[in-house]
Amino acid sequence: MMERYKTSQGRQLIYESYDKLLQAYGVHVEEKRIETTYGQTHVLTAGDSQNPSLILFHGTADNAAMMWVYNMKELSRKFFVIAVDSIGGSGKSEPNAEYYKRFDQVKWIDDIMDAFQLQDSYICGVSYGAYLSYFYTLRRPDRIRKAMCLAGRIPSSSFEVISKMMKAFMPEALFPSEKNCKKLLRKLSGPNYEVFAKNEELMRHWYYLLKYFNNKSMMKHKIHIVDDSELAILREKTRFLIGEYDMLSNYPRAIHKLKRNGLDFEIIRDAGHAINHEQADVVNKKIIDFWSES
Repeated sequence: MMERYKTSQGRQLIYESYDKLLQAYGVHVEEKRIETTYGQTHVLTAGDSQNPSLILFHGTADNAAMMWVYNMKELSRKFFVIAVDSIGGSGKSEPNAEYYKRFDQVKWIDDIMDAFQLQDSYICGVSYGAYLSYFYTLRRPDRIRKAMCLAGRIPSSSFEVISKMMKAFMPEALFPSEKNCKKLLRKLSGPNYEVFAKNEELMRHWYYLLKYFNNKSMMKHKIHIVDDSELAILREKTRFLIGEYDMLSNYPRAIHKLKRNGLDFEIIRDAGHAINHEQADVVNKKIIDFWSES
């Protein structure tokens, strides 16, 4: 099986930094391991289990600890939050042989919901996590009350996905020095880059991920291209929050697709791709307000 980390020392540094980020959450977080078809899925839970459930998904090269450091405390006041480390990703989930043979995203999320005995839930994700949120809603509309897609769009082709990723992450991601990590974050962020710069542990963790995580381990997480004819289900259930400066989701073709299909979206001023870090208070409120609507 493929190694998720380039060195054992790198894995150790990532895990130690992961735990330090959890200590900065400002709210009690429990770590759980769930047996799924594709291996052990590690999740973070916070909030009262009697509250409505909210499942959170991070982006491609991230994990739950770094993604929700500025959101978990506020969201857990209203929801029972389940923040997932993607199987095969840079968190603490451990994929098995089945993951590398035939990974099915919908079946995997089914397993997570079943483990918590959830008939339905709210769902939210950032970037690739936004894709998981709308795609699962399309495939299991009876299990999702509403979906919030942060820094997301609905691509029309695989070329669109790859070309935008290449433009955003190259060449800095190929040479993961501390200098290039900062340069990449500045490129991905809007003017509120300081939310990263002032958080030494978050910056350190980001550097460790770029340096030591083997991104090929996430390649089983395919983005399925969805035809316009399938998107009507999302009109009443889904909202997209997109950063003004987000080169990965705020571009004419992506915005036109949302408009053409009558999908609900909002451009968040002074935010880039890391929208929930850069504008945490705004995003937290919009998530809670959206799911408070009748």
